[in-house]
Amino acid sequence: MLAASVYARRIGRRTTVLAATAALSVTGLLATAPTAQAAMPTPVSAATARTYLASLTVKAEGSSTGYSRDLFPHWITQSGACNTREVVLKRDGVNVVQDSSCAAVSGSWFSEYDGATWTVASDLDIDHMVPLAEAWRSGANSWTTAKRQQFANDLTRPQLIAVTDNVNQSKGDQDPAEWLPSRTSYRCTYVRAWVHTKYYWGLSVDSAEKSALQSVLNGC
Repeated sequence: MLAASVYARRIGRRTTVLAATAALSVTGLLATAPTAQAAMPTPVSAATARTYLASLTVKAEGSSTGYSRDLFPHWITQSGACNTREVVLKRDGVNVVQDSSCAAVSGSWFSEYDGATWTVASDLDIDHMVPLAEAWRSGANSWTTAKRQQFANDLTRPQLIAVTDNVNQSKGDQDPAEWLPSRTSYRCTYVRAWVHTKYYWGLSVDSAEKSALQSVLNGC
C-alpha cells in the first residue's frame, strides 16, 4: 500500500509538471496541442452522411459567371453589437474576452484544420465549410439574396468554423476532391460537415467531389 501511495504521488507530480510545460507559449502561435477545441455544431454521423451523399444530385459543376461575395451578405448582426464572425470567434475559442463593440481582444483558438493554436483573433478566418463560390456553382446561383445571406451566416449547421487564416486562404473555394485539411484526424469530421451542409441546403455535387467524399467516409 505504501509503495502504491508513493507511486501515485509521483504520477501526480509528473502530471502537474507536464501540465505546466504544456501551458508555456509564445505570443501568437502556441503549442500545437488542442488546448482549445472549436465548437462547430456537430455534423451528422458517417453513416448518415453516406445516406445523405447518396441522395445528393450529381452534376457537372456550374459556372462562376456572375458570382460575387457581395451576393452572400455577411457578416450580419446576430445580437447587440455582435456579428456572425464575432459570434463564431466567441463560440470556438477558450477564455475569449470581447470589448464593448464585441471584438475579441483575448482568448485562445485551436485551428482544427492544421492543429495550430492562436491567441490573436486577427490570425483567424471564419471558414465557410462549403465555400460561397462552391455553393454558387452548386445551385446557390438561383437562390434569392435573402437565402444566400442565411447560408453565409448559418450558425445552426456545421458551416462556419474559426481556423488559421492562411490555411483558409489556401483552401479557397476548392471542394474535397481538391483540398482536405492537412490534419488527417479531422478529415472525417470535415467531410461529414460538408455533406451535412450540402444536403440541408440542397446543393449538388460533381462526380469527383462525390468520389472524394465517399473515399473519406468509407474510412470513418
